[in-house]
Amino acid sequence: MATRLKAARDGPDWQRRLAEAVAGEVAFDPFTLGRYATDASSYQIMPAAVVIARDAEDVHATLAVAREAGVSVTPRGAGTSQCGQTVNDGIIVDTTRHMNNIVSVDAEAERCVVEPGVVLDELNRALAPTGLWFPVDISTSSRATIGGMAGNNACGGRSLRYGTMRDNVEAIDAVLADGTALRFGEVEPGTLRDSGEGPVLARDLLAIGKREADEVAKRFPKVQRRVGGYNLDALAPAGSNNLAHLLVGSEGTLAFSTNIELRLATRIGPKVMGVCHFGSFHAAVDAARHLVGLGPIALELIDRTMIALGRDIPLYRDTINRIVRGDPAALLIAEFAEDEHENRRRLKALAERMDELGIAWDHSGDHWGGVVPLIEPETQAALTEVRKSGLNIMMSMKEQGKPVSFVEDCAVPLEHLAEYTERLTALFEKHGTTGTWYAHAAVGCLHVRPILNLKLEHDLKAVRAIAEEAFALVRDYKGSHSG
Repeated sequence: MATRLKAARDGPDWQRRLAEAVAGEVAFDPFTLGRYATDASSYQIMPAAVVIARDAEDVHATLAVAREAGVSVTPRGAGTSQCGQTVNDGIIVDTTRHMNNIVSVDAEAERCVVEPGVVLDELNRALAPTGLWFPVDISTSSRATIGGMAGNNACGGRSLRYGTMRDNVEAIDAVLADGTALRFGEVEPGTLRDSGEGPVLARDLLAIGKREADEVAKRFPKVQRRVGGYNLDALAPAGSNNLAHLLVGSEGTLAFSTNIELRLATRIGPKVMGVCHFGSFHAAVDAARHLVGLGPIALELIDRTMIALGRDIPLYRDTINRIVRGDPAALLIAEFAEDEHENRRRLKALAERMDELGIAWDHSGDHWGGVVPLIEPETQAALTEVRKSGLNIMMSMKEQGKPVSFVEDCAVPLEHLAEYTERLTALFEKHGTTGTWYAHAAVGCLHVRPILNLKLEHDLKAVRAIAEEAFALVRDYKGSHSG
């Protein structure tokens, strides 16, 4: 405490008050602030203070000081966000060190309550003896926190079956900027009273939802991967009327979550994969809408660039050489998780569907390709590891230009995905570059990154131009781009 107060004396008076009020760690030194000035995005903003909160009381204390001083507060999990959601110039509150407890598990009801700093993989390891898991299985699961996932409305590779974070959050205990602690969950409009801050807030929010229902219905994108902007549709009369769904995806701007109640699922049983090879990228993207009808729990796309870069990395080389046949322009990885008989039937149907699309091993050009079945769990796990490491693989490019994240996670209706990628490719070429691609193809969501050298003035200017033109394309298709 003495060291903390000494550092605070050199700054504004609110820093001293913050150091005295918080039981957890508080830092003002340049080294610590510098560590929290960046996340996985291209942004860098130096905060004024970092609080490593010990519990909800520290959250209340931090908000009280910040409110009086007029300083912003930003909740932070692992900092895996691609859009700068966890950097700011005010107080950064880290929940990963102490606020990382599993509060309760109700296996019979398939529910659990966790603090925001719980890491997804650690939660699922703890749930393993119950036969349950939390199914929003994002690629950063080894470090991403539940609080961050809720803030960003994370989705994961199996959202085709399990939905997004919004679909799997039941309720959230949170603190408003004015210090009010409320439980956000499903409400019955007819039961709301005019007394108490919670009921009044719920009533007012549902009134907004009713007032704007027609506008929401007309303008909100009809895609599953709509994760940008507030979930106002949850408040509409036809919505879930679950106020927690308004907090999900709000990126910590509406309230500070202290406990999150999650919906769990039975663990996936036997799985098989069909690795669909394509002679052209367009053929792969266009095939997604035809393959999704076979009922995969995931349909993931990776392009030739990722395959080639992976082959240059010893950790992934053997897996890629064992699974990938020839030199495909792209792969679609279809995953099925039914019983053993049904899995094999769907693999057979997958091969038949590829044949119906005119794609076969003995063809050439755009029509070359086929299916490599993966039955063994070890081989499936190895390929999944390659897919989850897509970002790291892409960043291993040895040239000066690197894949830059700023139009990532755009989603369009699946029937437009192929045309959208063609137009986006032409856009990149217009600005003198190409893109790297991997995707949650089943839900029309692309992880696309233009290759740019941000040390060059031309490429720096291209960032804004590409972003504006890419988002205009997304709007053309009534799609959504990440916040």
